[in-house]
Amino acid sequence: MAWIQTVDPERAEGALARSYKAAQGRAGQVAGIIQAMSLSPSILDASMGLYIKVMYAPGGLTRRQREMLAVVVSRANDCHY
Repeated sequence: MAWIQTVDPERAEGALARSYKAAQGRAGQVAGIIQAMSLSPSILDASMGLYIKVMYAPGGLTRRQREMLAVVVSRANDCHY
């Protein structure tokens, strides 16, 4: 597994601290996938913006169905996220 330098939530400042706080509000924690983007808060915010738009988009699949598909794809890719 690759090693990626990250910023711990306790050491986050400014925009990153705000992004981490938002992640904690959504999921109750700052997941590793969020911390993996911590060296570039602008990319983190863009990635999370896309995720939120996809998961909460109106019409088509329900949020639950979208989450289930994400789990199935992650499992198929042997990814624990």
